[in-house]
Amino acid sequence: MPEPTTSTGGQHGRLRMPYRVRGPVRLIMWRLALVAVIVLAAAVVVFLGRDGYRDSTGDPVGWLTSFYYAVVTLTTIGYGDVVPFSGTARLVNTLVITPLRLGFLLILVGTTFRALTDRTRAEWCEQSWRRKVHGHTVLIGYGTKGRAAAATLRARGVAPADLVVVDTAPGAVDDANRHGLVGIVGDGTRSEVLARAELGRAARVLIATGRDDTAVLAALTTRRMNPAAVVTSSVEHAENAALLRDSGADNVITSAETAGHLLGVAALCPDVGTVLEDLLSAGLGMEIAERQPAADEVGQDPRRLAEPVLAVVRDGRPLRYSDPVIGTVRRDDRLIVARESPGDPSAR
Repeated sequence: MPEPTTSTGGQHGRLRMPYRVRGPVRLIMWRLALVAVIVLAAAVVVFLGRDGYRDSTGDPVGWLTSFYYAVVTLTTIGYGDVVPFSGTARLVNTLVITPLRLGFLLILVGTTFRALTDRTRAEWCEQSWRRKVHGHTVLIGYGTKGRAAAATLRARGVAPADLVVVDTAPGAVDDANRHGLVGIVGDGTRSEVLARAELGRAARVLIATGRDDTAVLAALTTRRMNPAAVVTSSVEHAENAALLRDSGADNVITSAETAGHLLGVAALCPDVGTVLEDLLSAGLGMEIAERQPAADEVGQDPRRLAEPVLAVVRDGRPLRYSDPVIGTVRRDDRLIVARESPGDPSAR
C-alpha cells in the first residue's frame, strides 16, 4: 500500500490507507542495486558487441571501455570518444541501450516518479474503498482506549478494512495504518471529517476521546449524521454519562470508575479479579458474547443451558437470567453468554 507523506495542515481530514513500512536505507540500497544492474547489463551488451565500437584512442574496446561507455551513455553525458560504427552496434544501442538509459533516468528521478505513482495509487485505493465500504465501524480516538477497542473488535472477527480510525494526531493514524486500518487525520467532532469516514453508511461508532466534552460533541455530530448507527462512547467521569446518552450515545462506558471498581474487587477477591480480567481481555481466557439461541435451546430455562447465560435480550431490552419475566428462551431472543475465547490456546 502507499506510504504516507509528511503530514501538513492541508492533509487533515484526508483518508489515509494502510501501507507497508519500508525503511529509507532499504529503499536507497534497493535503488543503488538497480542502478548497478542496469550499468552492468549495458556494459555486458557493449563488450559482447565490442567489434562494432570504435575508441578515439585507437585501442581495442575492452571491459574498462565498455563500462566507461555504459556510464557516460546512460547518464546522457556522451563524450563521443567511443562510438558504435557498425549497423549491428547501432541497432543494439537503439533497441537495448536506449531502454536501459530510460530506466536509469527513471531511477534518478525516482523520488518524483514515486510520489506521483503513490499518489495515484492512493487515490485509486481510496475510491475503491469508498465504493465498497458499508456497515463498517468508525473509531473516533486512537489512544490507549481506542487501540484496545480496535484490538477487541479484530479479535472478535471484524476485518481491518471495516475499521476506520479518526484522530487528530498524525502519529496515531500512522500507527493505525501500520496495523492495516484505514485512518483519517482530523477532528472527530467535525462533520466534514466524519463524512470522509463514510459515517453515514457506518453500522457502529465508537468514541474513545480523552475528554468528555469532546465525546459529547462527537456523539451529537454522529447522531445527526447517522441516526441508525449504534454509538458507544467512553466517559471519564460518571456524572457526564447521562449527558452523553442525551447526546445520542446508546452505550456509555465509564472508564475511570469502572477501573476503580475492578481494582477494588481484585484487591478483596483476587480470583474474581482474574476472571474479570479474562472476560475483558480480547483473545485470552473467557469472553462475553451475544448470540442467537440454538434450535434445541428454544423453550429451555436459560439457567440450564450449557453455556452460562448472563442475560437475555428480549424486545431490545436486556433481562437478567434470573428475571422471572423471562420464563423460557424464545426463538427471537438474544443470549448474552460467558464462554471460552476462540483465541485462547487452552480452548483448542
